[in-house]
Amino acid sequence: MKTNLTKPLVIIALAAIIIGGLSQSSFAKKKKDIGLQMYSLRDDLNKDVKGTIEKMGKIGYTSMEAASFDNGKFYGMEPEAFKALLEANGMKLVSSHTGANYTGDQASWDAAMIWWDMAIAAHKKAGCTYIVKPSMGDYPYKNLEALKKTCEYFNAIGEKCNAAGIRFGYHNHNKEFTKITDADDLVYDYMLKNTDPKKVTFEMDVYWVYKGGQKAVDYFNKYPKRFELLHIKDEKEIGASGLIDFKPIYENKAKAGTKVCFVEVERYDFEPFVSVQKSFDFLNNASYVK
Repeated sequence: MKTNLTKPLVIIALAAIIIGGLSQSSFAKKKKDIGLQMYSLRDDLNKDVKGTIEKMGKIGYTSMEAASFDNGKFYGMEPEAFKALLEANGMKLVSSHTGANYTGDQASWDAAMIWWDMAIAAHKKAGCTYIVKPSMGDYPYKNLEALKKTCEYFNAIGEKCNAAGIRFGYHNHNKEFTKITDADDLVYDYMLKNTDPKKVTFEMDVYWVYKGGQKAVDYFNKYPKRFELLHIKDEKEIGASGLIDFKPIYENKAKAGTKVCFVEVERYDFEPFVSVQKSFDFLNNASYVK
């Protein structure tokens, strides 16, 4: 008996296409946006910028935070070239750690503002969304007046950044969780209360909060929407020490106002690239990281 196989084969082929499409879309694992503070690979970047960035892209990191800006260049590269190199490897420059210190006098203020005009213009060319000052120096800890002037300085920088379509932020260590002798608040709390949320955001380093004897989520609750950036950090590789519970931090990101999280590895149990890979894998496999 002659059998017409054309129709059944067509049905099978269509079914395969539909199932294949579902497996690639509905059932495919969503790529997570996991950022990296490039200081994590500082030694490698000093030796080979292009090769190191290529390796970062292969790991799967997407959002970058630079840690080397000098004389208008990023890692010795012109802003546009640095932006293009990251994008060619599937990444984007979201943030950058840099800044000029202010020491309380008018000459220091004027010199800093000139520097900031140059830096903001370069970061705009690089497509940067945030400029983050990684520390304050010693001056703000001198007394309450010095801290007050520093907050005014940050507000002025934030206003300049806003005009260029960039957000200005501040990154903490653990020293901010001490009190200045003539102040009632911890330094960090004073800064949060005395900077304009429209001009200054905060990049919370969750490890240094822990080392300062505080809890990240407590600050999210006390100062909602003030922490647009987070440094996800541990003693060494992310999740290795067991000291920090990252789950509630990620689950309360909306309350914090967090838009981007950056892995930062400062100390290592392995070669830096291995540590950075392990940190990525930990977060990529964590169900609470969306």
